[in-house]
Amino acid sequence: MSVRVPTTYLFTRYVELLQNALQREVARLRMHFSSLAIPELDSFYGQLGYHLGWLDAHFVPVQHNTGKLLRPTLLLLAYEAAGACETTSKREEKTHLDRALPAAVAIELLHNFTLIHDDIEDGDRERRSRPTAWAVFGIPQAINLGDGLASLSRLALFTLLDKGVDADLVARLGYCFDRATLTVIEGQHMDICFETQEQVTVPHYLEMITRKTAALLACAAEMGARLGCSDEPTIKALHQFGWHLGTAFQVRDDLLGIWATQAESGKTPAGDVFRRKKTLPVLHAIQHASPQDHAWLRTFYSQQEAPRSEQVGQVLSILEHTRSREYCQHFLTEHCLLARDALRWVPTPDVPLAQEAIADLGALIEYVSQELWPMKAGDRAAVQEQALPLNAELDCREKDDR
Repeated sequence: MSVRVPTTYLFTRYVELLQNALQREVARLRMHFSSLAIPELDSFYGQLGYHLGWLDAHFVPVQHNTGKLLRPTLLLLAYEAAGACETTSKREEKTHLDRALPAAVAIELLHNFTLIHDDIEDGDRERRSRPTAWAVFGIPQAINLGDGLASLSRLALFTLLDKGVDADLVARLGYCFDRATLTVIEGQHMDICFETQEQVTVPHYLEMITRKTAALLACAAEMGARLGCSDEPTIKALHQFGWHLGTAFQVRDDLLGIWATQAESGKTPAGDVFRRKKTLPVLHAIQHASPQDHAWLRTFYSQQEAPRSEQVGQVLSILEHTRSREYCQHFLTEHCLLARDALRWVPTPDVPLAQEAIADLGALIEYVSQELWPMKAGDRAAVQEQALPLNAELDCREKDDR
């Protein structure tokens, strides 16, 4: 019998451990590579602390929303699921996680590098309910800050050697890490291109989201698995789990990018419509809109002038008529089912630590798949019928993933 894991517990269990490890590692790297007292470097690391939620804009310590730490949490859970059978530590003590912590820190620093550049490229002035780094410190400094986080992430990964991890395994993890980094950057390039590209196909969209979001979650799960075991079927299963979870997570983000309130997302409501981003809801609407609405959407998404509020309202109205929100919720659910299928291939040893970790991975699926807005019962059959062509594309994409 499965036990339901509360979401709040899932995302708070490792927060203190990960935040302490992040702050400790950043401080260590700073002292190691820049031991001289240089005021300009104080502001660089102050900006870093601001973005990570440790400091305010004047570099005074604060307690702010630091995000869910989804990627490092996924890495640690995959590590426990794959390798907990080799330890007798109690989970509350968390000492068994020491071997994997540098990789978890690295993946979170890398993720924050992408967030800083993403905020600049999208023109987002708010993240986690406060001004973004570029809005406070300017674009040049924010670009440099993002670059610094990318470098720090790679240096953090090498501290696995200090934990006794074999050099060959560290090299393999480094390859996985760098491959995922390039893939994420490729996905972001595609996403930016789509904003001005007149026609975006569903296969192109799927390629973009698997690169931009799924790749890094798959990397986190694979790295945790490789640190925990050497069984390739288990490693592949956890990679696939992360890949499908990441795809679902991006579709969830697409939903929030249009319909979430500022309190729910910490961003501008309907921000993706104002930026004319061709996310899955929009692509679905273009495909299923009436001829008149189809032509209007094509014009709107190719115009040069900034969108007006009434135009954004018209887009939202068309999305409602085409049931695009309900369709995306169904699409998200399909990927969550595939993630659950992948998780079934992970062996469950007779060790409570591993069993708890596998249950927690299942809870991550529950978190992503929960309906943000209830779907009307009468809409489900129509939405499922519309999903068939996309599922065929998905099957082809999945076969080529590895």
